[in-house]
Amino acid sequence: MKKLNIAIIGLGNIGSYLYKYLQINKKKLSKKNNCIPNVIYVSAKNKNKKRKIKINKKKWLRSYLNATKLKEVDVIVELIGGAEGAAKKLVFSALKNKKHVVTANKALIAKYGDQLAKIAEKNNVNLEFEASVCGGVPVIRSLKEGLIANKILKVHGIFNGTSNYILSSMDKQNKNFKEVLDTAKKLGYAESNSSADLNGDDVSAKLKILSSLCFNSFLNSNIHVEGINNIDKDDIENANKLGYKIKLLGYAELLNNIIYQRVHPTLIKKSSYVASIDGVLNAVIINGLPVGQSIIQGEGAGPAATTSALVSDISSILRGNIKFPFSISNKERKNLIFKDISNRSFSGYLRFEVKDKSGVLSNITSIFSTQNVSIKRLIQNPNKNKGSSSIVIITHESKDKDLNKIIKVVNNKTYVLKKPKLIRIDDN
Repeated sequence: MKKLNIAIIGLGNIGSYLYKYLQINKKKLSKKNNCIPNVIYVSAKNKNKKRKIKINKKKWLRSYLNATKLKEVDVIVELIGGAEGAAKKLVFSALKNKKHVVTANKALIAKYGDQLAKIAEKNNVNLEFEASVCGGVPVIRSLKEGLIANKILKVHGIFNGTSNYILSSMDKQNKNFKEVLDTAKKLGYAESNSSADLNGDDVSAKLKILSSLCFNSFLNSNIHVEGINNIDKDDIENANKLGYKIKLLGYAELLNNIIYQRVHPTLIKKSSYVASIDGVLNAVIINGLPVGQSIIQGEGAGPAATTSALVSDISSILRGNIKFPFSISNKERKNLIFKDISNRSFSGYLRFEVKDKSGVLSNITSIFSTQNVSIKRLIQNPNKNKGSSSIVIITHESKDKDLNKIIKVVNNKTYVLKKPKLIRIDDN
């Protein structure tokens, strides 16, 4: 049986788990793929770090970049992480030296995917990145193969387990943002520096990759990004009273040959499918023709889920399938029009924390009128002890730029105690 020689670069939790999995399941994978996955080299930043795996000294490379130059290496699995530095050097060098690459690195693919795809195609090797988006949820292979017959019109969903855990825990446990974040760190659901998870950057990188695959376009950075940092217990409670849940969602939509990409907290109906996805789970919803709506749900992160995706990619290479990284040839991919969401229309949840005095409410509603934004529902919660009032206004569909203009105008008023909030509503 043919052998395929693998070098694993990066031996953190995921790299160590993958190494162990490939050792234990070598026979099973060989039978399924008619080719033996043979890990011949490894490399890591700290060779002497205590690991739960035993690795033969002969397998250690002196330099991680040597993997790209050694003739006997067929596949390089990059698990270093980050868009720059060692990961970038390794993957560019590997593809230029005609090595197949498997990576879980969303930041690298979101930033350099177009360039890397071009090199892979030129050198007739695979660049596989299933593990870069939503861990064990096989969305990339579904888009490339399972849904190949479809014209994709929209992809959206929960792409980040950390933010989903925080929002659903705040809701169920009636705790504030900081309390839940601290618990998430203790449980290993959040990194010590979890800013990319909380500010929307993680979802943004994943959405850019999905968008490119869905619409056969080049990667595009015209994307609206907001995180969950400003969501508090009051927003969660207000949402519940109004019949909604708050989720951090990513959306990419093709409308009249224009693509809109956005990441932001969203109020969604309690009865909707996405509202029921709690904890660290991810869910990807794809709308296409002729299939209609497809939903893929599962673990979005962690060594086991990521290894599931990495082994899927390795198996694809073991079977000898040379495929275009982004489904179609680089020459066929399109420079489509991507626009910001300022002229898109949404219903909005706007919250104002103001001084409790006469004339404030009428002033705020007059600003809505000036911006031609129609009010659907208004809730006022005065706090007499503090001399303050919380005003929540739900609007009819209005242009995003008009909703943001209201926030800007009201924020400059002397009666405002905190910066006003806007959360978009998805009633579908």
